[in-house]
Amino acid sequence: MLAVGLLLVGLPELFLEELPDHSGYEQFRDPDVLNALLVTVVTMSLAWRRRHPLPVLLFIIGGELAMAVAGYPPSVADVAAFLIAVYSVAAHRGLAQSALGGVLGSVYFLVYLVLAPVESSPLVIVTDCALVVGVWVLGRNLRLRRAYFAELEDRAARLERARGTDARAARIEERSRIARELHDVVAHHVSVMTVQAGAARRIIDRDAGSAREAMSTIEEVGRTALSEMRRIVGVLRTDRDAEREGRELAPQPGLGDLGELLDNVRETGLAVQLWIEGEARSPSPGVDVAAFRLIQEALTNTLKHAGPQARAWVRLYYGDRDLTVEIEDDGRGTATFVADNEDNPGHGLVGMYERVALYGGELKIGPRVGGGFGVRARFPLEA
Repeated sequence: MLAVGLLLVGLPELFLEELPDHSGYEQFRDPDVLNALLVTVVTMSLAWRRRHPLPVLLFIIGGELAMAVAGYPPSVADVAAFLIAVYSVAAHRGLAQSALGGVLGSVYFLVYLVLAPVESSPLVIVTDCALVVGVWVLGRNLRLRRAYFAELEDRAARLERARGTDARAARIEERSRIARELHDVVAHHVSVMTVQAGAARRIIDRDAGSAREAMSTIEEVGRTALSEMRRIVGVLRTDRDAEREGRELAPQPGLGDLGELLDNVRETGLAVQLWIEGEARSPSPGVDVAAFRLIQEALTNTLKHAGPQARAWVRLYYGDRDLTVEIEDDGRGTATFVADNEDNPGHGLVGMYERVALYGGELKIGPRVGGGFGVRARFPLEA
């Protein structure tokens, strides 16, 4: 459309406008059919300027040289076609080809102005050459602007993909965290309830009062387990659901709740002692929860595998920059526990390693010197 429109403007001008009879124009031939044909071919070559801008520019320069050699005067159509070709090279090709096209176009235009029979002052030559350079600079700036916007769009697309990947990773991490929480809560409280139920069954005939006390403990532990499970699963619910029920989610347990945890374990018959060394300080919230869950899981494993008459020790060492947590027992379940979990460590041990690693800590699990089993973890106090 651009080439046809330019041709519709240039052809009538070629035959309707008379050439001046001064300043060298009298040396040009009068336009004829051959001149019109050359102008048509040169102008219509602009139809390929986007796909092949540099060959189109060279073709236009060759066509205008042919018209100059034949003695035809310059027309509006071929001059405009030349300028559009220079612009197209700068706008649609890289720096190397666009620079080559700009140099060729400038040199050709300068030589044509100097050798043309029409008298031109130095100021006219400079301004005409500046026009060619300006057209090239315009095309180059538009190309750089398009490349800039294309880079912005590509970057936005990459960020959108990265955000989707991060969202999926966050969902996977949240599912893993909820699975660890549920495992720790269910395993601990169900173990306590199982031990209490077994004790109540054995003494119900000879000591009904103690059996009722065990049943009360089972009820209390069950309610606690349901409450914690409701809190954990409540994280998956929307804020609108929470507002509809008119209640907030309970906070996560921490080392401040360690006394209540140990009391529940002692009620099962497992003797547990607690030592705290160093200046007690509040760790980061994540470390606080992770340390509590680690102790809870270790004591749950002691209830499962240590056997009767076992004892357990919980030690907290507050250092300058870290917190060391140790849980040991002198039970007889070490060999069975290790053998059962050697090929399939289960969710408990995996959850321990994940919790400690999540906060940059170190974890060691294994048999204890002199019998029993031990868990030792070191957490940084700062997040």
